[in-house]
Amino acid sequence: MSSTSLVWYFAYGSNLQVATLRGRRGIDFQRAVPVRARGWRLVFDKPPLVSAGTAVANIVADEGAEVLGVAFAITLDDHAHVEHTEGVAFGNYRRVEVLVEPLAPTADPPATAFSLSSDRRDPTLQPSTRYMGLVIDGALEHGLPAAYVALLRSVPACQESAAVAALRPLLDEFFKRR
Repeated sequence: MSSTSLVWYFAYGSNLQVATLRGRRGIDFQRAVPVRARGWRLVFDKPPLVSAGTAVANIVADEGAEVLGVAFAITLDDHAHVEHTEGVAFGNYRRVEVLVEPLAPTADPPATAFSLSSDRRDPTLQPSTRYMGLVIDGALEHGLPAAYVALLRSVPACQESAAVAALRPLLDEFFKRR
């Protein structure tokens, strides 16, 4: 398979937002299909790559649950970049393959997608309001159901510290594809 071959990447967190995926991450996806992944639950209790006292999104196996998100068709090089910036190589997340179902009929829908999951969890953490804004914007942008957006809006969130806000330009530069 060449580096320009496409794979499906299932996003459920801030990478749902096109401005984050294309802008901050530098990933130019070919297609975006809103999907559900049964057997997974969305949680916001994962410490981020750079400790900030807040949490980011994560999916955990849960037979009775489902998580909504977007399957993006991306190149193998782009997928490697996502995994690199999410810290897969040193255990920050691990690659999982999830079964996905399109939320609406579409030509040539994905049946599976690669995603990220982590056992690094801290139930005392909350996502920042900034982070949740990115997740909610992405869900709205891709037309995820209103009930799901309402669920995202109900997630307790906290303000990002001034120190983390000051670090944001450096973090954005780190995540940007070169």
